[in-house]
Amino acid sequence: MAEHTDNFSSGATATAEKLRRAKALIVTSGAGMGVDSGLPDFRGDNGFWEAYPMYERLGLNFYAAADPVHFQRDPEFGWGFYGHRTNLYRTTAPHAGFHILRQWEERLNLPVFIVTSNVDGQFQKAGFNPDNILEVHGSIHHLQCQRPCCQDIWDNNAEYHIDPQTMRCNPTPICPHCGTTARPNILMFGDFSWIEARTAAQEQRFSSFLGRYANSGLLVLELGAGTAVPTIRHLSTRLGQTYGASVVRINPREAHIPSPHISMACGAHAALEQINQLIFP
Repeated sequence: MAEHTDNFSSGATATAEKLRRAKALIVTSGAGMGVDSGLPDFRGDNGFWEAYPMYERLGLNFYAAADPVHFQRDPEFGWGFYGHRTNLYRTTAPHAGFHILRQWEERLNLPVFIVTSNVDGQFQKAGFNPDNILEVHGSIHHLQCQRPCCQDIWDNNAEYHIDPQTMRCNPTPICPHCGTTARPNILMFGDFSWIEARTAAQEQRFSSFLGRYANSGLLVLELGAGTAVPTIRHLSTRLGQTYGASVVRINPREAHIPSPHISMACGAHAALEQINQLIFP
């Protein structure tokens, strides 16, 4: 019997059965995972402008606002966007779905590794072991020199004061080594200055995890990963093809995945709640 299904209830049932038998779980996560916490996913220009109407007034879309060139040419403007996001992520609490995943890790005695394209640090805030998290695009909670003058990466402990009318930040963080502007340790569009050492170390730990659990009951739970920047979706597919993993794709708009994998056309929080009720009735 084919296990692929877009039906919410049957998808949850099939996933619960896979989870009970799984030897290890990989959670692959995109922007949709944070939507249920109230975070924007910047889907299309209209979605970005709904979250940041001030950029619509300035005639800038997400790609223009997130351009790393701002940190060189106009640091206060560059940090207007990233400082606002830093403040938002610091004050946002992870939704209950994160805690359901933590419960599965503990109550099912299930090794878990997180791979996320999100830079918000929500999985760390929810209590997951930082050594078992791969942030493929880096983290807003870490800084580096924008030049860069060296390869150092350090914690983002700066405070950000943003003028909402101009989206400018003053003051901006500086590199402690050379005194020039610091920037987030995030891989941006057209970015040639990102220091990848922190993410590379995470990738090595993920590779070791795969080496331990490949082809032995590995389950991949993909949450809120879209097609606009398909990094996470490609990873989930590769894990299914190369490492013998069963993949569950949870996405309210783009849930399709070829059989024998499972799809659930819904949001991450709703899906996790339903699956959890079947595992722990």
